Amino acid sequence: MTRPRRPDPPPMQTNDVRIAAAGAGAWAVAFVVLLIVGLPSEDRWWLWVCVTGFASGVFGVWYVPRLQARRAGQEAARAKQHEADAQPVGESTGPADETGPARSAEGTEAAEAAEGRPAD
Repeated sequence: MTRPRRPDPPPMQTNDVRIAAAGAGAWAVAFVVLLIVGLPSEDRWWLWVCVTGFASGVFGVWYVPRLQARRAGQEAARAKQHEADAQPVGESTGPADETGPARSAEGTEAAEAAEGRPAD
């Protein structure tokens, strides 16, 4: 018999902007070190690796907050939709409209005509 599976731990909270900034800083340091050490002409491509790494880190510092904000907005919209779906039928949180329970006489006649029932 297998043991029951333990629940997953909650996700670890990290500061992704700080991580991207640290990576960009490490690439910048590597670039400076390679400039000081001096590379033979056939190994100069390492400088471009450092430049690309630094540029990727700077892009991450710019992009990660926007990504996190968009994901938080999507999660909030998903939670709001889930709450609206979980509401019992007949309850309304907003003002009644023509599709809600408090339909006007014209709205009722239009709905009955659309369903094929004769109007009173």
